[in-house]
Amino acid sequence: MKKLLRTAAAISAAAMALSFSVPVVTENPDTQLKANAAVDDCNDDWLHAEGSRLYDMNGNEVWLTGANWFGFNCSENCPHYLWSADADDCLDEIADRGINVIRFPISTELILSWMNGTPNKVSSFSANADPAYKINADFCEADGKTPVDSMQVFDIMMRKCKERGIKAFIDIHSPHTDNSGHNYNLWYGKETADGTMVTTELWIESLVWIAEKYKNDDTLIGYDLKNEPHGKGQEGVLAAKWDGSTDENNWAYAATKCAEAILDVNPNALIFIEGVEQSMSGAMEGDYWGMPDRRDNSPYIGAWWGGNFRGAREYPIVPKQGTSQIVYSPHDYGPSVYAQTWFDKDFTEQTLLDDYWYETWAWINAEDVAPQLIGEWGGHMEGDNLKWMLLLRDYMIKNHINHTFWCLNTNSGDTGGLWDSLGFTQSSGTTIDWNEEKYEMFEKSLWQTLSSGKYIGLDHQVALGKNGISLNDYYTNYAKTEGSNIDGGTKNPQPKPPVSTVTTKPITTTTTTTSKPITTTTTTTTPTEPNVEADYGDANCDGSVNLSDAILVMQAIGNPDAYGVNGTDKSRITKQGEINGDVNDPGSGLTNSDSLSIQKYLLKLISKLPE
Repeated sequence: MKKLLRTAAAISAAAMALSFSVPVVTENPDTQLKANAAVDDCNDDWLHAEGSRLYDMNGNEVWLTGANWFGFNCSENCPHYLWSADADDCLDEIADRGINVIRFPISTELILSWMNGTPNKVSSFSANADPAYKINADFCEADGKTPVDSMQVFDIMMRKCKERGIKAFIDIHSPHTDNSGHNYNLWYGKETADGTMVTTELWIESLVWIAEKYKNDDTLIGYDLKNEPHGKGQEGVLAAKWDGSTDENNWAYAATKCAEAILDVNPNALIFIEGVEQSMSGAMEGDYWGMPDRRDNSPYIGAWWGGNFRGAREYPIVPKQGTSQIVYSPHDYGPSVYAQTWFDKDFTEQTLLDDYWYETWAWINAEDVAPQLIGEWGGHMEGDNLKWMLLLRDYMIKNHINHTFWCLNTNSGDTGGLWDSLGFTQSSGTTIDWNEEKYEMFEKSLWQTLSSGKYIGLDHQVALGKNGISLNDYYTNYAKTEGSNIDGGTKNPQPKPPVSTVTTKPITTTTTTTSKPITTTTTTTTPTEPNVEADYGDANCDGSVNLSDAILVMQAIGNPDAYGVNGTDKSRITKQGEINGDVNDPGSGLTNSDSLSIQKYLLKLISKLPE
């Protein structure tokens, strides 16, 4: 059940000339206002899971509805079209059209080059480009001639996303840099251009490195550990499997180890876990992974690459830190990608559930096991493929399933993109021709208010483009009155109000509620020895339980170098404070759940601590 290629179409060297130049003065007032806007640096937009849903720090449900933009996984080492389109123009349109998160495919090889201090170059840059062709001026060094490297491009893209209220996560599309790298089965076992063999250990190390780098920037909200681990059972050790072993090709074991390593450095990050291609069917006693297939009564059950979660029933992903950051992320496609057997009939939502969806992946959401994000879905707007897209779209809306559409890019061979073409002229900037028919179909699955049609972002302060609102704005002004299209149309009769906007200034913490800013100054004294008994909730040991305690717990978790017991900030947590703050399952150590429990106590959602 092989998925067809999604190889980037061949592009001529001339068309791939990524131009860099001295910034051009603009008279566009919107652009100038955006440049002057204060960027949200509160680091308070991290998400966590409870059951099958994702929530913000205030305990309000969120819905990730976005799209893929590939290129960092390819030989160009940057998002495609930066050679013919301005990144600001592209991101403006992405935000304005309601896409609240972007999945950026990337290679382990590229991250390793960053980690090793030798970032790979943006290969689509051409020194012979027309000097009057001024695109992406801020991807150029101060000399106006030298392009920045691929790591700087990524950092700039994250900043640009932040300015527009767009969140992002990366997806390790392949171990090596390759426009067709998604065809490779595993997360290890490929050499980079310099001859380095990508091992499981290097794969984990590279993800831990970037998680550490971005642990205090909630623009990059998570990590999709590996795109579409796959391979057929008869391939044995060359195929990804899902079982209870410690074999290197056991995806469940590798993903758990990688998740634990990332959460050690950033406990707030979401970890997206994809499925495999085949699982054991249990057809006959004695069947084993690696045995030859049978024509009848096959030992294997197939699925789309990355789509099979049958093994997770017996072997779920349970990191040592718990499951609050785990999101299962299947991929699902229609018959234009491959004519799977479940498309042979006049299929409906029910037949898809019966024949494939439910036992393969939908059970995880339906049985409230964990949140799901369909990391890739999409295709051509024709016949049975359009019918399938509409059925999956509506199923995701009705069942609060997060998703990222494949894809924005025009050059996806077997699916096409939301964009049909992009071009740039100096006088008018970037022109993006959207596939309006496809966008209209997709747009209904974007998180938006029910009657006013405001797109809802995932940033508490920054509105999502010119047609959207921030998360705080939604829950303060829209959730109770008109609600949103999540769950097929839901009002929130008792939404939890915005609790705080956390800054990281020493000693002084600024908190924004629904009324007016409150500034508190907290002084902590580190005791020589912690008290035997806990004063539950009083994390800053000032004799009372208030919002400052919830904030300090989050700071201690999110930035332990500054706010941990041995941190450098004067308002860091103490040993006694750690004991006092451990109010959710006392003895388990500080987690995001402790901060949430303190907030619930303050909002009178629970009557006492510990919870």
